[in-house]
Amino acid sequence: MTAQPVRRVVFDTNVVLSALLSSTGRLAWLRLHWQEGGAVPLISPATARELTRVLAYPKFKLSVPYRLELLAMYLPFSETCDPEDKCSVACRDAHDQPLLDLAHSGKAEALVTGDQDLLALAGQTGFLIETPENYRRRILVEEQKK
Repeated sequence: MTAQPVRRVVFDTNVVLSALLSSTGRLAWLRLHWQEGGAVPLISPATARELTRVLAYPKFKLSVPYRLELLAMYLPFSETCDPEDKCSVACRDAHDQPLLDLAHSGKAEALVTGDQDLLALAGQTGFLIETPENYRRRILVEEQKK
């Protein structure tokens, strides 16, 4: 039996937040997906800082210990990649460019996002840019073919 290739994926910060903050929400399945090895999330120092910053937003009312617990549900399953190669495709929102650069430099299979500025670039990169729902449908089809 040959080992399956590792699915390398960049998950947008909002996607990760939704997966971490709700155990019953529509993206809760993602937490098990990466924890069980269904994908290796790619992170960079910039995206890890962004996730840490967003978890500290006052609107979430998360204590420091709980934020650390949430990060522990994600970061140990992730692979850190410091993007050296910039993606040739530029996003109209400069704040989203680090995700494109990470996906390109980390040789990701996909960038999973709900951000319209990124989704508008689908088909223009060497990796897929898709919504969480499309990602789930695609991987379910792939797993059924095995």
